[in-house]
Amino acid sequence: MKFKIVAVGKIKEKFFSDAIAEYVKRISRFAAVEIVEVAENTFCGVPNGKEIEKITRAEGEAILQKTEGCVVAMDIDGKQLDSMQIAEFISRKKQTDSIFTFVVGGSYGLSQDVKNKADLRLSFGRITLPHQLFRAVLCEQIYRACCIENNVCYHK
Repeated sequence: MKFKIVAVGKIKEKFFSDAIAEYVKRISRFAAVEIVEVAENTFCGVPNGKEIEKITRAEGEAILQKTEGCVVAMDIDGKQLDSMQIAEFISRKKQTDSIFTFVVGGSYGLSQDVKNKADLRLSFGRITLPHQLFRAVLCEQIYRACCIENNVCYHK
């Protein structure tokens, strides 16, 4: 089994990189892990709706080239699942898919094309988190799901 995280932008702060690396190391006990970063499209000034659509479309095209297997789009408007439900989803889907691609969009979210390709649009709630922190939280939740599925005592 393999977990792939495709994310827009780079991790800049060392403490986020360290947290992500720690969870990737922990996840690797259960499955292979790959993190793929695609370029963030920038815009000078405040973009309007049409410009935002152009940005997300360009990022979406880059994301879609990197996705494989079961695609989970991290989307604020997606379905909210608790940790047990995430573990159950992975357990159920791994019967047919050996690769899980989790997609994290850029500042303006995900293109409709990425959302349409997703097997699951998943939300961690209505709050806004910095993308770097979100990626660390996502890695922790993947690790937690692995622990739940493998009956490891981490999940409490």
